[in-house]
Amino acid sequence: RSTAPKKQESIEKSQSSSIYIENLLYIMVKVSAATAVILFVASAQAFSPSPLSSNHLSTSGKNGAAPPKSALKSDVATTVDPASTAAQQQQQAPPSTTDMASPKREKILKEPALWEYNFGLQDPGLTMPHGIVAGQTAPETYQLTEEQIQILEEDGVVHIKGVFDAEWVQYLRDATGHQVDNPHFWAFAGTASRLYDYIQRNIWQTNKAFANFYYHSAMGDVLRQSGRTDEIRVSTDLLMVNPNKGFKWHQDNQNGPITWEDGIRFWITMDETPAEYGAPVYLKGSHRNDVVDEGAVFVDIEQKGLEDYNDKLLEFRTMPGDMLIWHPRTIHKVDGPSDGIWTTYRRVLGGTVCKAGTKYQDKRGSGGVLSDLGRHSLEQGDKLESSFFPVIYPRFNDNEAKERDSGKVGRSPKDIASKLSGLAGKASGDKFASFFQVLGSQAKQ
Repeated sequence: RSTAPKKQESIEKSQSSSIYIENLLYIMVKVSAATAVILFVASAQAFSPSPLSSNHLSTSGKNGAAPPKSALKSDVATTVDPASTAAQQQQQAPPSTTDMASPKREKILKEPALWEYNFGLQDPGLTMPHGIVAGQTAPETYQLTEEQIQILEEDGVVHIKGVFDAEWVQYLRDATGHQVDNPHFWAFAGTASRLYDYIQRNIWQTNKAFANFYYHSAMGDVLRQSGRTDEIRVSTDLLMVNPNKGFKWHQDNQNGPITWEDGIRFWITMDETPAEYGAPVYLKGSHRNDVVDEGAVFVDIEQKGLEDYNDKLLEFRTMPGDMLIWHPRTIHKVDGPSDGIWTTYRRVLGGTVCKAGTKYQDKRGSGGVLSDLGRHSLEQGDKLESSFFPVIYPRFNDNEAKERDSGKVGRSPKDIASKLSGLAGKASGDKFASFFQVLGSQAKQ
């Protein structure tokens, strides 16, 4: 009997282990540096947003001043998105996907320097689309068809085109551009891991522009129809810019402190997906599978029990203003560029919302706790009503919004240590190994 399959399996496991070790060592080095900075700051303000402030961390440049932005960005390719910030608007527009075959390819973004990270609340001060007055105007609406809702229920994923018009897309691009130019400390782990050019969880907690988007856009209305519910709360979210390594077949387990069935996953895209890579691919109907472990991230689609799904591929080349909506258990992947270099932007605002009646699930001891590091007082089985999980449909809650703006919605070292303490041990190590197995899905050259 041929031993080729076993050899191939051994090679893949070895490569997965190498990726795991490489990323772990890199993160350990970066975290050590960050720890030294945190001790230098020596203030709980570093972990808890302070009202409408941006405590910018600095190191000495000339005469003890922080290095100027122009110096910090000198190693970034001069080809940037004209829609990000005023400074960026003066530069050359990003190349089209056809330009990406040129001999010289440079990343459009580089990892922020340590002194560039900010602490506290951030407010880009953006004017909202359509004459919306922040904190006053009712949320917008968008009508789905019954067919679209049924597609989601049957296939486990649905592509809704053109939910957000050009004004909303520009608003999100400007908010993202401000965030990338002023990186927050809570993006440190993601950028240090080199998974994305920029990635930050719970972006709405620190950047007011994204909170206002949730409060006033039609997102809540779209998602409540998708889930056939009369209330939508944000469980967790992510701002994601350019997935460098790509992600192999996986299921989402960073959905916040909720169950699979209470959650609805979403993506809102700000850019045209390149034809060659970056388009999400889903296994049709795979949300119904009963063989993938709840704690697993990486999914071997050739495993027994997935035969009914592994050849039913749904690929979505999303465009600016589109939404992808899916069940948290739907198995999917995203291929990155073959060389890991993005010369254009792929900006996405994504995350998980929860339906009416959702109960809090304490996920300490599992990888799921990483999307629930806030210092709230909710306990297992409590109704999920908290400013840490803000309601956005039928309407945002004024008191919850005020608590967010006052800096009460945040994280503390004590709370983080408490929730992460249960991650020690082999079981948790296996779950993180499962996560690192997901990395490295790239388009073929």
